[in-house]
Amino acid sequence: MNQSLQTLLDKLSAKYADNNTISLSVDLVEMHVKPEDLIEVATQLRDDPEFAFVQMSDLCGVDYATFGEAEWSTATTSQASFSRAVDSNSIGRLSFGSGMELPDSSRPRFASVMHLLSLDHNVRLRLVCPAADDEMPVVPSVTNIWACADWYERESFDLFGILYDGHNDLRRILTDYGFVGHPFRKDFPLIGNVEMRFDPVKGRVVYEPVTIEPRVLVPRVIRDDSRYDNGAVPESDNA
Repeated sequence: MNQSLQTLLDKLSAKYADNNTISLSVDLVEMHVKPEDLIEVATQLRDDPEFAFVQMSDLCGVDYATFGEAEWSTATTSQASFSRAVDSNSIGRLSFGSGMELPDSSRPRFASVMHLLSLDHNVRLRLVCPAADDEMPVVPSVTNIWACADWYERESFDLFGILYDGHNDLRRILTDYGFVGHPFRKDFPLIGNVEMRFDPVKGRVVYEPVTIEPRVLVPRVIRDDSRYDNGAVPESDNA
């Protein structure tokens, strides 16, 4: 493990001894914070010289609704691998007006995820803030701590429907004003809810229910090939 990451891990574990979510995740440290503690913790992470996370490089929303569930079984060569989705209630089958029964989960469905950079210590931290309510996910805005969070939080609101309490201009930023739903949610139809076209009679753009038939594309099946078991390349491939 990189010594800088180990040092950060030790300092965070000592500073927030009651937080058991602090762990190493690939090339950075990850830490989960409750919404009611986010502002205090984020301010400390920015202002404390031991951490000095003065830069927020990214903020995004996450939907854990189907976390850990595979839509396709592609590890075998059985006929089922070439069928439609494993789950008949898959996202790709959703159409206008249809719904999806999401699996029960013990973890919050939505979270706001921030990636912080300490230039002084040359380390990165992933700060995760889960929303307490799945039906109306609300987390505090960090725009007063890192000003660059402004457009990031608007994007997260637009795509995931996460509300940022304290944001002074929380409007859609990527989709149209008349857009229905939040397109990055796991239960949002891949074909969308509405389509638009120019109506020559009305002389304007109109929105209508989608007319595209939903379908799930067939993935490539992963097959085992004994020729490559030992990393050997067939002679024909060396030519």
